[in-house]
Amino acid sequence: MKKISEHISYKEATYSNTAKQLGLSNKPKKEHLEAMELLAEKVFEPLREWVGGPIKVNSFYRSEEVNCRIGGASLTSAHMVGQAIDITTMGKKSNLEMFEYIIENLEFDQVISEYPVNGEPSWIHISYKSKKDNRKQALEIRRKGRYYTYTGCKNC
Repeated sequence: MKKISEHISYKEATYSNTAKQLGLSNKPKKEHLEAMELLAEKVFEPLREWVGGPIKVNSFYRSEEVNCRIGGASLTSAHMVGQAIDITTMGKKSNLEMFEYIIENLEFDQVISEYPVNGEPSWIHISYKSKKDNRKQALEIRRKGRYYTYTGCKNC
């Protein structure tokens, strides 16, 4: 079985319910796989080691068409080039604990607390480009009606 890293299978990294339902391809190119492996090595695996158990991968690679169908950032989504992963807790640590650990201990381009409820992210978006290109940008996204707002997170 192909693997992106020790704890992320190829199937898990490329799975999309939308792609499955609509019969869309969600197959990454070689350069996308390399970016996915780098993100897993630099962010996911060290985070998983700290957590001490599984972390759910909600979304990793998305083809342009899949990304469009789910309403992802149309031209700028790092998911389309294998540089972003969305994750959520499986109970060992909270999403907020993971979010704070990432900010304080790991290299990343962006980490986003997605739609927090009482401070707890519903899930976490993490992107990784390269050590020299990472912005180390920590954000929070909220939705109010039809509008989305991104803000810098407090204490980051």
